[in-house]
Amino acid sequence: MTQSNDPILKVRDLSVEFATHDGVVRAVKGIDLNVLPGETVGIVGESGSGKSQTMMALMGLLASNGRASGSARYRDEELIGLPETKLNRIRGAKITMIFQEPMTSLDPLYKIGNQIAEPLVRHKGLTARAARARALELLELVGIPDPQRRIDAYPHEMSGGQRQRVMIAMALANDPDILIADEPTTALDVTIQAQILELLAQLQEKFGMAIVFITHDLGIVRRFSDRVYVMQSGVVVETGPTEKIFSRAEHPYTRMLLAAEPRGRKAPPRPDAPTLLEGRDVEVTFDIGGGFFSGEPTKLRAVDRISVNLKRGQTIGIVGESGSGKSTLGRALLRMLPSKGTILLDDRDISHADRQEMRPLRRELQVVFQDPFGSLSPRLTVGQIITEGLLVHEPSLSAKQRDQRAIEALREVNLDPVMRNRYPHEFSGGQRQRIAIARAMILKPKVVVLDEPTSALDRSVQKQIVELLKQLQSAHDLSYLFISHDLAVVRAIADYIIVMKQGKIVEEGTTEQIFDRPKDTYTQTLMAAALDQTRFRTTAA
Repeated sequence: MTQSNDPILKVRDLSVEFATHDGVVRAVKGIDLNVLPGETVGIVGESGSGKSQTMMALMGLLASNGRASGSARYRDEELIGLPETKLNRIRGAKITMIFQEPMTSLDPLYKIGNQIAEPLVRHKGLTARAARARALELLELVGIPDPQRRIDAYPHEMSGGQRQRVMIAMALANDPDILIADEPTTALDVTIQAQILELLAQLQEKFGMAIVFITHDLGIVRRFSDRVYVMQSGVVVETGPTEKIFSRAEHPYTRMLLAAEPRGRKAPPRPDAPTLLEGRDVEVTFDIGGGFFSGEPTKLRAVDRISVNLKRGQTIGIVGESGSGKSTLGRALLRMLPSKGTILLDDRDISHADRQEMRPLRRELQVVFQDPFGSLSPRLTVGQIITEGLLVHEPSLSAKQRDQRAIEALREVNLDPVMRNRYPHEFSGGQRQRIAIARAMILKPKVVVLDEPTSALDRSVQKQIVELLKQLQSAHDLSYLFISHDLAVVRAIADYIIVMKQGKIVEEGTTEQIFDRPKDTYTQTLMAAALDQTRFRTTAA
């Protein structure tokens, strides 16, 4: 809903550079961009195209080795080079940002209600009581279940999708002029995505708020944006009204993005494949809330007596809405958190194995986390991060041998080995996720839990990663637990699917059974939403 022809944000000749060990990296190369009051601007492109760094530059949030030049004017006030004290009066109040990786943006030591209330107290001068009431309203708006109870939860007690919704609530708290949404639905399942987008559209209509939508999901861009900027390697290669970009794209790169979609089916494991990892009646319970003023904590059964049988060479897809218990189940099967029930690895009972007993087994049980930036040490180079496990499990290797293994691992995930001397903050979200995959694969494990491994990746890279995972699985007879809300990716890689809701299995079966003949109403709803998105992308392409 455009209210004026005068831009509320005007970017001219913006460049962003980073000083690295390998020289200066030009992430953004002199781009121009306008945002009008009340409109939605989509910025799309592959990982590393410069989408996020463009917005980080004008918010004054570049890493310490980054430098921005050019101009970014908000209501005729120059943001590039603006002193921190003046910039703080704008960001968080007039211009807010939803970050791609919420776990790194939320303070793990503070309850989420307090974190939402803080900008209300600082920028609007509300009392603590009024700010808490407003925080509760915002949690309801963004679809957090049981907000009266969840307002006192800590970030680690929430799923990835729920944490991202908390970030949206924080960004909307002060009714900003411009909301920068950097992959705001990345961690959300298809049904919640629709709710969040509808919420943002309603708030935009009500307050006349402009939205800059950074994403690799072109289906969302077409439904949600008025205009689109397509970026490749730090340059805007095409821009125009959304319908023109999607129906009459001119640049080959834009047409490639529109056509990208993970496809194909995985070859099933051999019929006589032995069971590698088994869970019997696995149960995980968390205490929520509690304390001196709150009384006894509430018991939340995140995983409710679930049994899983993973065969050698098999991929089991675990799907369900945010908060269904998918990630918790994966962690429990890897003995990364306390659980009840029985867990067997190669017929060995590891249900009660302590940390010392589990240590030699860790190389066989690897995990790729949903939030790669939170799991990669900012103080280590990528080469050191990837080879860290080798120091524990293959201590006899020399430094040269470890470096060679790092080179091989980076090549396997389609990253230039020269990058191994850089640090995580110098990479895009998608590149960091590939680094996390390389770190897991370098130990040649038997079982890998992949927790949303493609959630931050654009569609073209998703295709590469899915094919890579299939190749690695075929070459090394790997077994995967593939946790995801992206059903198109799950269909391309899984043999068998478990559908979870509120900690329980509502349906399970082969990939064909679940996608083509779902029996449960909840499964049917998920599949219908996925089919709508697939049809939308096909139409766009």
